[in-house]
Amino acid sequence: MSATNTPYGLRPINRTDGMPYAGATSQFLIDPAGLASNLFYGQVVIINANGYIALSTATGADLTTNNLGGTDMGGWGVFVGCSYINAQGQQIYGQYYPSGTTGVVTAYVITDTSVTYQAQLDGQVTQAALGANTFFAAAQSTSTGNTRTGNSTSALESTVVTTAAAFKILGFASPLTDTYTEVFVKFNPGASAFNNAVGI
Repeated sequence: MSATNTPYGLRPINRTDGMPYAGATSQFLIDPAGLASNLFYGQVVIINANGYIALSTATGADLTTNNLGGTDMGGWGVFVGCSYINAQGQQIYGQYYPSGTTGVVTAYVITDTSVTYQAQLDGQVTQAALGANTFFAAAQSTSTGNTRTGNSTSALESTVVTTAAAFKILGFASPLTDTYTEVFVKFNPGASAFNNAVGI
């Protein structure tokens, strides 16, 4: 039940063709000099101009000036953890990337555009929201996550739109009577860099 506002970003559930999501990820590097923001499980990330993973700070409210990867560009995927060697020489596999961590840091990112995600909206919707588009209710940041659990705390917008936006609502994960509706969404074409012809 979703009577409380407890968003968790994007949580992979299955594929749009009905097959289970098997946990496949791609590996990319985070800037070895350190990224000046936390990255949390369930956040959308981008590839910076320097070729490293970074946080998407756009909401995806449109697919031009406010696309997930910046002007005209889509997001690279959804961050689901990382690995690095800490100051004690231990190999760490973490649910989130702590801001400023340096060295060789490998990010695990879901890049498959056919994955369906579960997310919580910042309010309630009706059945009419099925097939509509949504986006992040507020821009992701270094603080839109929980350093204890490692999870994102970003919600999607409950004021859905029919214009181009980052995500399409494919179904409902909670009763429509809930105060904060949970939904199933996928990346819209152009909201992911993997189906967007614009380069970085």
